[in-house]
Amino acid sequence: MKTKLIKVHPEDNVAVALSDLKAGETVTFEGNDIRILSDTKAKHKIALTGLKTGDQILMYGVLVGKANETIPEGGLLTTENVKHQSGKVSGKTETTSWKAPDVSKWKDRTFMGYQREDGQVGTANVWLFFPLVFCENRNIELLKDVFDKELSYYKTNNQRRLLRSLISGQTESPVTEEEDHRPGIFENIDVRFITHQGGCGGIRQDSVTLARLLAGYVNNPNVAGATVLSLGCQNLQIDIFRDAVNTINPDLKKPILIYEQQKMGTVEEMLNTIIRESFEAIREADKIKRVPAPLSKLKVGLECGGSDGFSGISANPALGYASDLLAALGGSPILSEFPELCGVEQELVNRCTDPSDADKFLSLMKAYEKSAIDAGSGFDMNPSPGNIRDGLITDAMKSAGAAKKGGTSPVNAVLDYTEYVTKPGLNLLCTPGNDVESTTGLAGSGANVIVFTTGLGTPTGNPVTPVVKVSSNTELVQKMPDIIDVDTGAVIRGEKSIEEMGEEILEYIIRVAGGEEKTKAMQLDQNDFIPWKRGVSL
Repeated sequence: MKTKLIKVHPEDNVAVALSDLKAGETVTFEGNDIRILSDTKAKHKIALTGLKTGDQILMYGVLVGKANETIPEGGLLTTENVKHQSGKVSGKTETTSWKAPDVSKWKDRTFMGYQREDGQVGTANVWLFFPLVFCENRNIELLKDVFDKELSYYKTNNQRRLLRSLISGQTESPVTEEEDHRPGIFENIDVRFITHQGGCGGIRQDSVTLARLLAGYVNNPNVAGATVLSLGCQNLQIDIFRDAVNTINPDLKKPILIYEQQKMGTVEEMLNTIIRESFEAIREADKIKRVPAPLSKLKVGLECGGSDGFSGISANPALGYASDLLAALGGSPILSEFPELCGVEQELVNRCTDPSDADKFLSLMKAYEKSAIDAGSGFDMNPSPGNIRDGLITDAMKSAGAAKKGGTSPVNAVLDYTEYVTKPGLNLLCTPGNDVESTTGLAGSGANVIVFTTGLGTPTGNPVTPVVKVSSNTELVQKMPDIIDVDTGAVIRGEKSIEEMGEEILEYIIRVAGGEEKTKAMQLDQNDFIPWKRGVSL
């Protein structure tokens, strides 16, 4: 008989519905017959015992909420009868032990990467164009139009063909594809462009933070060099950007071409100069070729978004096991999204190898939460309507599942936003839960691959770092096959273990890192970039 409920941790007093349940049906679970009191959709939670008002609700073995009213056994947990609550933590209470998984079959494995002079290894080779201030966005867009059409294999996409057919009076797209059959000019370099709304007009600290973020992108091993546009009068001055680059890597050998419009005359003169000089630099960067590199050179950002009630049962724990494998191999998994670590602080603090990192983590968490409360919000406002519809009804419940992406290995470093990853092992990086702001921060801190779990679906990508999309359920893959790379639905069906899925994720990461696989986000040319301004963003 198919299992209809699952309890994640032995101490939990709630269970997750693995399939839709009807009011009045009886489910046998752990030797007890539980009568389901309300129609319950898959992914939502059922009380395994009667709960009185104020009783604690435990899931993943931690406090994830309290009962707002009496919830009988078999009752459905909702936003009306459950309120967010998380455990309190003041400091490290113990040092947790860790038994590293067996990585013997990977210890001699390599991936084909781009070796940089500072010892980092890229999984991509990107020439990056970006502005220091939003005033230069139009010039970046003009350059993007020129380079995209002339450097790459140019193909008319389906949407343009559709519109063209409608204009001509046809009801459907032409069957034959009109293509420009020129091959790409370069073999080993991709040219990418990012724009933003910062660099001036806000507080000076925002510009300094943006400078550090952009410096991190230049230093990212996936970037071969950059073309940087400045207006001249903005808050984010060229010197501030150069100082940020020198702080991250004082010996950076990559070419950085910087142009200041207010010193260069007309737009046409400036753009012509940029195109000539950038083309020559890109031609040189194209000479860099992939070489074998150890798996310890992988820095893998761990992200989730569009999460559902299965994310913390299948996709996130499977990615967590892949993270443990990577940590055991000397690589650097990077766990982000601090609002989604609310309620699991004690576990993470106890996993910190350096007491100063434990203190730093708590300090960052408290400061972040205070800023949210001061703005009239709070971490409890983090779950989105989509999260709630699919069973994540409190922030602590969402966080307990989200934190599973970080596996069980020791925390070797705690980083604030824009600080760069330099230590092997698990790193904690302070970012918001906002998907694109977080992935933007991960790449800025050195991630050369990002793995993004989702239960509801999201097209998010990044301009310099490949983003692998992992689904928590097979239904999502069937509905949105063009955005998902790895399906962990077999865990929900009981067909594969967390460890088996984790190994599959690691193998996919290796193929992406070596250029053998293009992620769906790469195929869609999804290149999202949104800096975090350190205001309230959950």
